[in-house]
Parts: sequence; C-alpha cells; structure tokens
Amino acid sequence: MIERYTLPEMGQLWTDAYKFKTWLQVEIAVCEAQAELGYIPVEAVEEIKAKANFDPARILDIEAEVRHDVIAFLTNVNEYVGDAGRYIHLGMTSSDVLDTGLALQMVASLDLILEKVEELSQAIRYQAQQHRYTVMVGRSHGIHAEPITFGFKLAGWLAEVLRGRDRLVHLREEIAVGKISGAVGTYANLDPQVEALACQKLGLTPDTASTQVISRDRHAQFLQQLALLAASLERFAVEIRNLQRTDVLEVEEFFSKGQKGSSAMPHKRNPIRSERLTGMARIVRGNAMAGLENVALWHERDISHSSVERVVMPDSCILTHFMLNETTHLIQKLLVYPENMQRNMNVYGGVIFSQRVLLALVEKGMSREEAYRLVQGCAHSEWNVPGGDFRAQVEANQEIGQLLNIEEIADCFDPQHHLRYLDEIYQRLAI
Repeated sequence: MIERYTLPEMGQLWTDAYKFKTWLQVEIAVCEAQAELGYIPVEAVEEIKAKANFDPARILDIEAEVRHDVIAFLTNVNEYVGDAGRYIHLGMTSSDVLDTGLALQMVASLDLILEKVEELSQAIRYQAQQHRYTVMVGRSHGIHAEPITFGFKLAGWLAEVLRGRDRLVHLREEIAVGKISGAVGTYANLDPQVEALACQKLGLTPDTASTQVISRDRHAQFLQQLALLAASLERFAVEIRNLQRTDVLEVEEFFSKGQKGSSAMPHKRNPIRSERLTGMARIVRGNAMAGLENVALWHERDISHSSVERVVMPDSCILTHFMLNETTHLIQKLLVYPENMQRNMNVYGGVIFSQRVLLALVEKGMSREEAYRLVQGCAHSEWNVPGGDFRAQVEANQEIGQLLNIEEIADCFDPQHHLRYLDEIYQRLAI
C-alpha cells in the first residue's frame, strides 16, 4: 500500500509524505523483528503489513489537535489497521521512529548526492582532457605568476571533487544508524535484538550507545560534509567568475540564444550561475553551524534540535544537490577562449618567465641576490607600461648578456618547460 509514496527526486525525499513513509517502514520493521523473536503474533504483523497506510493531510489534522506528530501519525495508521494496531510502537519512544526515519532520509539523500558528484567528476574529467595543453597564466594574489594549463587547473578541481566523494562515502556509514532502544536508550521495554533485526531490515546499523536520541554529532558531521562540498563548488564558481571578467575573459558561462544579462545594459553577459552557486554555498555553511549548535542537548534529550533540523536538513540536501547539478551543467557548457589566455599570458612581454631568467643566471654563477636585482629591474621597468616588453629588456641588458646568449634567453621564455611534469599529475588522476 505504501509503495505509491516512493518519490525519487531530492525535494520529494523531504516531503511529509516521504517522511511518514520512513516512519511506517521503521514501525513495520520493528513489528517484524518482534514477531521473529516471539514477542508478538506473526499473524498480527501480516495484518499490519497488509493494512498499514497513512494520509498526510489527516495526520496534520490530528496533530493540530494533539500537538504531537508521532502520536498523530500512529493514530492515523491505526485507523487503517484496526485491532492489530495495538502491536505497533510496542515499547518504543517517538525518537525511535523520528531518528531512525531521519537516518533513512539522510541515506537516500546522500545516495542522490553521490550520483551527482559522479556526474560532476565526469564533466570535469572531460574538460581536463580537452584542455590538457591549453596554456594560460597561473595567478597568485590575483597577479600573474607562471604558466599553467587550463586542464591543470581542472585537474585540481577533479582531485578535490574525488576527495569530497570519498568523504561522502565514509559519511554514509556514519549516518546509516538507527536506534530502537526506548525512552532513554536503556532497552527497558525492548530487547536489543529487536533493534538489531529492525535496523538490519532497514539497511542501518544500531547506534552504539544512544540516549533517547541518536547523538547529534553524526548529524552535525552530515551537515559539515555537505558544507565542505558546497565550499568546493563555490571555489570553482568564484574562479569562473574571475576568469569571466571583461578584462580577463579566458572562460565564460554559456549564454543561450535569447538570454539577457541586464535590464539596462544590452551588452551584459553576466556569470549568473557562478554567482548563484556562491550565494547558495553561504546558506549550506550557515546550516552546518546550526548543526553544531544542535549537538548539546539537555540530559538524555530535549527537542531544541528538532525545529532546526526541519529546516536545515532538507535545505542543505536540496541545495547541495541543486548546486552539483548547476556546476555540472556549467562546466559541461563552459566557453573556453585559448586565444585570450595566450594574450593575457604574454602581457608586458613575458614577465611571467622572470624566475626562469633568474635561475638561468644563478646556474651561470651569478649570486641569487644580484640575479634577482637585475631581473626585477627589467620586469618592473615594463610593468604597467603600454607595449611593455620584459623579454626585450632582458635581451638588451648587458650584464645578463655576459652570461646568457640569445638562445639561452629564448629557452627561458618557453612555456613548455612549465608543463614537463603535467603528465605525471594526470596519471595520478587517471585522466
């Protein structure tokens, strides 16, 4: 009867209907375990399984009167089951249902998120292959540094996504935990074997030592890992935003036909997807902080965490899932401009090759301090100068010319030197 509430999409996993479905799964699993251990009649369990159902609207109506969500749920289920319903929730407390059901929601959500992580990793991997040798300038402090490739940048993103995936796989084990241990977790009215059997049926592991609730450090970790993943996506988005600036324009978000960037300025092509990702990451991070606040409860439990989780759990899962989907589409359709990368790399006549000139002079016997003085002087004389040409300054410098000939200077300005170990990095990531 309850299969009609199977809802696959992330948002649907956090509806009232799906939540009540997990609660009913927990109650039935406990009934089955009780019957297998001889505590309740097998026939009663079969009747419960045949008749059990619920009406989300009816539950909410009952809750409006009794002011207790689990009691409202049980009342509605018993309206379907009848007399055999007296075996439902036997010896249990509300948190047995709430926390174990929440674990099922978190596991289902994490499975969907892991699917999206895989899609994202494949999108990044493909672009990293395509732009393995697309040379561009690397930047530190926002200032031109030395040559890299766009593929190398993407390889770093891929490595980060794969680390995130591994953390989520481990997290799945940490949060796939249920508790059927009664009012304060002592099994006073339940055999621990009931918990073990019920959790096994649900694909969960019994909590090691629950109180009336599963300790919220697990839930805090869940939210923190989502926040960390969102932070990675934000890092990629911020990089794309920076590279799309008009004065840089090395990559650009896909701009579809008919799309408009500004109500006032027709020329605008704004990085709206990347900006959206940046904003949503802030929400997921904030929710992680709320999860940390939920860890400290009074004694064996209070419900100060409950109202928080009703907001942060669905919001974080839905936002993270959406962010992964957005990032995947963004990278799949990303516009890359190698000619602009080449133009930017050669600004001021190759100042980004200053270290190669420095090291070449040191190898010829000049002190590092003297070499640095000469090279910096050549570079700074061309910095922010229209048509500035660092290489021409190096070639014209008499002190440098005493140690380096034209061919040796030219070798200093070959970007391929900076790519000689690129293949090794790609091999580590199996790109």
